[in-house]
Amino acid sequence: MFRGRYVHTIDAKGRLSIPAGFRMELERKSEKAPILTNLLECLALYPYEDWLALEQKLCQTSQLQPEVQAFQRFMVSGAVECPVDRQGRILVPPYLRGHAQLEREVTIAGVGPRVELWDKQRFDQDLTRTQARFHEIAGVVAGLDS
Repeated sequence: MFRGRYVHTIDAKGRLSIPAGFRMELERKSEKAPILTNLLECLALYPYEDWLALEQKLCQTSQLQPEVQAFQRFMVSGAVECPVDRQGRILVPPYLRGHAQLEREVTIAGVGPRVELWDKQRFDQDLTRTQARFHEIAGVVAGLDS
């Protein structure tokens, strides 16, 4: 599981250093390169086998529903293997940098089964929105256990 958050700088070539603890967890979970894909406002980095399980689940859903097709197209077509180099960095492709608006400061957040990469300002804004709705969100989450 991934937890915690860090702020790192992405360079002009799109290289981003992954925190050591996250790298160790990615390596522990798989010998293969992690998979990077787009989420709504950020990017998600998954251990290889975890991504395969998610991708398989996505592809087993009904292919006849336009919403399923759109979700698959969004998630799977954005996915790319993203090896970690000797300096502990990944190379974020330009189309994914553009999607998440990653330009300089990047918040790297561990959120359980995945690592999210956010533009720092967007992450801070999202966190502020979440804090403003915390009681409402907590009520929804609490209702998931019933």
